[in-house]
Amino acid sequence: MKKRQFLATSLVATASTLALAATATAKNHSKTAKQVGPHLLTITGAVTHTNRPPFNAGSDILMGKHKLNFDKARSFDFASLASLPSVTIKPTLEYDGKVHQLSGPRLSEVLSVCGIEKNADGERFKIALRAIDGYAAVLTLSQIRKLEFIIATHIDGQPMAIGALGPLWAVFDADRHADVAALPLKERFSQCPWGLYHIDIAT
Repeated sequence: MKKRQFLATSLVATASTLALAATATAKNHSKTAKQVGPHLLTITGAVTHTNRPPFNAGSDILMGKHKLNFDKARSFDFASLASLPSVTIKPTLEYDGKVHQLSGPRLSEVLSVCGIEKNADGERFKIALRAIDGYAAVLTLSQIRKLEFIIATHIDGQPMAIGALGPLWAVFDADRHADVAALPLKERFSQCPWGLYHIDIAT
């Protein structure tokens, strides 16, 4: 993975944005329980099951800096992600060359909550995964299914912290896919943005 350098000003902006998110509330447009925690992940684009208002330049500051705009979205706090079935993977990570345990819901499961059916055409949808520093990777739904992406919320049994790889990481077990495992370790996770905060579903 190409190393991403954070500028001090970017960190300040991100911290401010997260603080605003923690105090913001949004009207629940679905029949599910209202979220009580800050929005950690927002999914936009071809979503049919929404639960938050459209883009607001006053509160969606980081998204504005990343030139995002949307009229419908689904958001997840930590509890709503934790309520989904969790899976565990054990990839070798580039940062220390050691095997680590990562756990969280399957990305395909999260997308299904947004209205992307599990039998949907995998080549129709393009999924853009975006990190808080702007780094993004675009994959097809077929690729996400094949690689068995998860949204990791925990590493080695502990919640992932901001400033490390968290609070969310879109990742898969590179060791289990021969074509990826054959790559140098530093190149295996280029499609796996850590610090994930936004996903866009395009058709």
